[in-house]
Amino acid sequence: MTQDEVEIRGLIERWAGAVHRGEMDAVVADHADDIVMFDVPPPHEGIRGIDAYRAAWPPFFEWQAHGATFDIESLDVTAGEDVAYAYALLRCGTPEEFAERPENRLRLTLGLRKEQGRWIVAHEHHSFPYTDAG
Repeated sequence: MTQDEVEIRGLIERWAGAVHRGEMDAVVADHADDIVMFDVPPPHEGIRGIDAYRAAWPPFFEWQAHGATFDIESLDVTAGEDVAYAYALLRCGTPEEFAERPENRLRLTLGLRKEQGRWIVAHEHHSFPYTDAG
């Protein structure tokens, strides 16, 4: 693993820990001002910009405070000289949700770029597998 990949892995692990703890400043710390996030809940056209990204998190933190988890299960990172991507599977749900569907995982994909020697997240995509049998 390259030094850049180690740095990015640490950045993502810190971010996931901050999400789990509901620490907003740490959640947004390593994100670009022009971040684009495609999330599970609406808006379907995505969230654009750091202010909109910041505004999207409080409802999740409130839901999570009722016992939900947000834990990285697997994480892969590939880094070039100034761009990188990572993908992960996370346990994201309540105990009741995992009792009903223990295999369910949140899928996370990140696009990063290096600015002034520092890695930042420029794109974030969250999704769950489609499971509607109807």
